[in-house]
Amino acid sequence: MYKTDAWTWHRNPSPLQLSKEEKSLSPGDDDVLVENRAVGLNPVDWKLMEGLSPAWQAGQIPGVDGMGIIVATGKNVAHLRKGSRVMYHTDLRHHGSFARHTLVKANAVIAVPDNISDATAASLPCPGLTAWQAIKKLPDIAGQTVLVNGAGGYVGNLITQLLINHAAHVYVTASERHHKKLSARGVIQAFDYKASGWKEDFRRMLGEKAVHAVFDTVNQQSAISLAGLLGYYGHLVCVQDRIETAPLPAFTTSISLHEIALASIHAYGTAQDLSQLRLAGETLLKQVGNGELQLAAPETVTFDDIPAALEKLKRNNDGTKYVALIAPQ
Repeated sequence: MYKTDAWTWHRNPSPLQLSKEEKSLSPGDDDVLVENRAVGLNPVDWKLMEGLSPAWQAGQIPGVDGMGIIVATGKNVAHLRKGSRVMYHTDLRHHGSFARHTLVKANAVIAVPDNISDATAASLPCPGLTAWQAIKKLPDIAGQTVLVNGAGGYVGNLITQLLINHAAHVYVTASERHHKKLSARGVIQAFDYKASGWKEDFRRMLGEKAVHAVFDTVNQQSAISLAGLLGYYGHLVCVQDRIETAPLPAFTTSISLHEIALASIHAYGTAQDLSQLRLAGETLLKQVGNGELQLAAPETVTFDDIPAALEKLKRNNDGTKYVALIAPQ
């Protein structure tokens, strides 16, 4: 049994109402205990506090992303050593990363190379693996015309970079302040989503070319509003929500609808699914390390600042990535 300090949830949706408490953690046979060095904050963290997960009970430790050092292993864990640096995305049915220690299934941790900082590693799992899952929905990417809606956000920016790295022809929407940076990374054209005529400008620019895929990072209604841009047999990837009913008449462009649910892999994925996810995480870290994938520098806070930083993220999700650094005790 291990004692740890943790921020806990008591059915109040406000991040500012998280309570710091001492918790007891006991690794199961297939678990590792990670002493956290950095915790990444994500929009899903405050959404879960509003009741998104029916499995949560009072006293739940929130937080989906973290990185740290393995300090204990279950009796069935032979392939991981104490002292290893790892990052992880948590199983939302159990306690999360807003703590000095987190229990994680051994088959879900991802090795962190020495050239990646603690803060960078903690900022990557949820947005990076979500972006990877999003582009995996497409059977063919190279040479295809695609649109990313919300490319100024953290996930949208990563989707954009991954698509460009896979030789797609990428158009995006984002706030105007992001346009120069996105163009420098290889975006063909960035549109200001606040401009009323951007869709018409996009259609005129494409001419006879069809849009193979739209990646929407905003919400269900936003995704539905973009369905008409797609060409025959196009793909509509809804990252934030899911689309419950067909947004277009039957027997027209016959588009495919895709939902992204990273957290569900813990409950519904196979061992092979988790193995592929770990490999994807390792690949993403390598791409960050060699400059193929660029992450915005996170705004670092302390462990005690987690509630206030999450409240900032809730009030203004402007693409800023908050990471809490935790000094070893």
